[in-house]
Amino acid sequence: MPKASPFSKAKTSLRKAALAFPETREDHPWGESAFKVRGKVFLFMSEAEEQLRLTVKLPESRGFALLLPFAQPTGYGLGKSGWVTASFGPKDALPLPLLLDWMAESFCAVAPKKVRLLLESP
Repeated sequence: MPKASPFSKAKTSLRKAALAFPETREDHPWGESAFKVRGKVFLFMSEAEEQLRLTVKLPESRGFALLLPFAQPTGYGLGKSGWVTASFGPKDALPLPLLLDWMAESFCAVAPKKVRLLLESP
């Protein structure tokens, strides 16, 4: 029987939260999960080599995020545009509330204004 991932609960929580945003869907390019709003990615999530990686666009909190030991600018030149990658090992405690806040910031950074307004309507 395959060994359960140490990230299963966190991935489930993050996936559920990502899909709760309006007009969001999940794709699986390159073997990872990409959460998109109207075709624009706001969260990449992957698990490989005993690490969970999350990549989000943080136009407001990028500076703070990069002070944390688990965060770094995203490669391929995306870091210059505000993208940050957070990496966690199997024994690391995931700061889930912080990651959920980052996901919301990233969603708002890439979602069209009409979709963002849906978050504010009752």
